[in-house]
Amino acid sequence: MADRAYRAAPADALRIEPLGELTAIFDRRSMQTHLVVSPVPEMLNAMGADACTPAGIAERLAATFDLGSAEDAQPILAERLSELAAMGLVERA
Repeated sequence: MADRAYRAAPADALRIEPLGELTAIFDRRSMQTHLVVSPVPEMLNAMGADACTPAGIAERLAATFDLGSAEDAQPILAERLSELAAMGLVERA
């Protein structure tokens, strides 16, 4: 089964504010604020405006962070992307 691709919400739709170990993400479209922890802000940043699969995000994050094995990180990233889709912060591409 091929990895699902996701697209992040447009940058102007979100206001992202670091709050120590937490990050507040205000979604202007839904008027909801989400409190998240790493790796969510890093994932959204790595996605940019592109449609990304978990493998693609793992590759982008590996350039900055020590993920160990990118293959091991992919299932975790896929789960986080599914959660982000449920929150409306990303959508299936």
